[in-house]
Amino acid sequence: MTSTYSADQIQVLEGLEAVRKRPGMYIGSTGPRGLHHLVYEVVDNSIDEALAGYCTHIEVDFNADGSVTVTDDGRGIPVDTHSKTGKSALETVMTVLHAGGKFGGGGYKVSGGLHGVGVSVVNALSEWVEVQVLRDQKQHSQRYERGVPADELKTKPTKETQTGTSVRFLPDTQIFTTGIEFDYATIASRLRELAYLNAGVKITLSDHRLELIKSDTPKIDTYCYEGGIREYIAYMNREKQPLHEEIIYVSGERNNVQIEVALQWCVDAYSDNILGFANNIRTVDGGTHMEGLKTVLTRTMNNIARKRNKLKDNESNLAGENVREGLTAVISVKVPDPEFEGQTKTKLGNTEVRGIVDSLVGEVLTEYLDFHPNIADSILEKAIQAFKAAEAARRARELVRRKSVLESSPLPGKLADCSTRNPEESEIFLVEGDSAGGSAKQGRDRATQAILPLRGKILNIEKTDDAKIYKNNEVQSLITALGLGIRGEDFDASQLRYHKVIIMTDADVDGAHIRTLLLTFFYRYQRELVEQGYVYIACPPLYKVERGRNHYYCYNDQELQQVIREFPSNANYNIQRFKGLGEMMPAQLWDTTMNPETRLLKQVEIEDAAEADRVFTVLMGDRVAPRREFIETNAPRLKIADLDI
Repeated sequence: MTSTYSADQIQVLEGLEAVRKRPGMYIGSTGPRGLHHLVYEVVDNSIDEALAGYCTHIEVDFNADGSVTVTDDGRGIPVDTHSKTGKSALETVMTVLHAGGKFGGGGYKVSGGLHGVGVSVVNALSEWVEVQVLRDQKQHSQRYERGVPADELKTKPTKETQTGTSVRFLPDTQIFTTGIEFDYATIASRLRELAYLNAGVKITLSDHRLELIKSDTPKIDTYCYEGGIREYIAYMNREKQPLHEEIIYVSGERNNVQIEVALQWCVDAYSDNILGFANNIRTVDGGTHMEGLKTVLTRTMNNIARKRNKLKDNESNLAGENVREGLTAVISVKVPDPEFEGQTKTKLGNTEVRGIVDSLVGEVLTEYLDFHPNIADSILEKAIQAFKAAEAARRARELVRRKSVLESSPLPGKLADCSTRNPEESEIFLVEGDSAGGSAKQGRDRATQAILPLRGKILNIEKTDDAKIYKNNEVQSLITALGLGIRGEDFDASQLRYHKVIIMTDADVDGAHIRTLLLTFFYRYQRELVEQGYVYIACPPLYKVERGRNHYYCYNDQELQQVIREFPSNANYNIQRFKGLGEMMPAQLWDTTMNPETRLLKQVEIEDAAEADRVFTVLMGDRVAPRREFIETNAPRLKIADLDI
């Protein structure tokens, strides 16, 4: 039977229908990330008003009914009739894709909204939206339901002269099927970031979901930082030991491109942490502003090293990673016509930005370090030390490479590799010890699954220099098995041998420790591996409940209690607690933890880069005092009964 394919089969999606049909194209996903993206879209519009100089206070409220209200004291969305659509400008902005004041000149000089889908997408994906605009001593309001206006624009006069916009929306459960509950901490970290990036703008977050937060009073936080990104650096480095107290700050504007850079080196850090932002959007994949900053730092520090006789004429230049060792930096650029690579806007492509960053930062940094020779010397001494350690590491690496060539197999001997050579299909399980490794090797799918058993606890690289890292056997095995390359060099995904790196450790304290050490290794050695979503954590079951011929696997205590509750009161059953993966039969391990059809995998993501960096420093770094403080602060939240001791 052949079905006809004619003009009638070609669908034309009108207006916001397209958004409801394919929401993932506009907000990334219909899970928690896409849900929170709705709030960011509305807040970004208010931030654009702040960038234009008209807004000083933004309020975000979680309401008791599950909706969210975002209010600002900007100019208010225009309400006069739009010449092209014949509707009010407010209704046009709310119901037409690619409608807004950000495409031609005049409305906004700089803006974070590029695709112009912003608030109309929020409207399309919400059960209802209520907008209020205060403007010209009048209050205008309109309600929409699933993207369609529910009534006409209502206007009534007010005596107040204040202006602004308030958008209240309830996400649509038909779209967000996994739930519409907003996470306070996720929104708070983004709002804090925005407050740091826009000095002086006050952002208030309040939570009125009293039942959910188990409180009689709303939870309220206010973010306002007059120092802007300088305070951001101080926040990120508060657990570290700075090399110089004063944070180096560069600010300027050329060709309508505004640039802000803040820099501080720390004594007790062995890697760099550079956060880049373009028009308030975090550029995870870098871009021309980050390239410009890295280039100018390397060139300037080498020039000063030669000028101050720290480097002799016959000595080679310091490499970029030597200069950046221990550096925490934030670069924020505001570009009138941004070119972002990729729909998710995570890489800035404007070529002119590279040169502007280079020249502005170069001038200010050279002048600053000429006036502060002691700071210049401290930074250079750390860089030269890093250079010497890198040389020692290179020699250790060469030794390892020569050794592996002699042994004729560059891959570690204990690696049980998979037969496919396509990295996109391949996955590698990192397991602790030989007994778990044995079960995993027998239970795996040999075509696509590789197993690498690790002996003991791997090195904590948070407090280790490069030379020791490359001499460590377990770390060597990891680097060669995964095809990671050299620390500090740009990440090359094409060299990666597996596109799923799965940490599979026992469900006890030692397993948790090994998992933490491995996550520290990936985060500090090759952070892009985590940021680009290649690292996963396997979730083996904790219990097996047997009743007659049936058996059930439970992944936590709550599931166990639920299974037992479903049995009759006089039922006979047997509970087996898995202390380690080695206790499981290969077939059990396959069914519960390794089979792609039935397993549970957690993808490791970095939602808040600054907080991730701080937590790794506190928990895995050299200094004991911040770690003790962290434990004392968080100890009351622990339930002793839940601890595996």
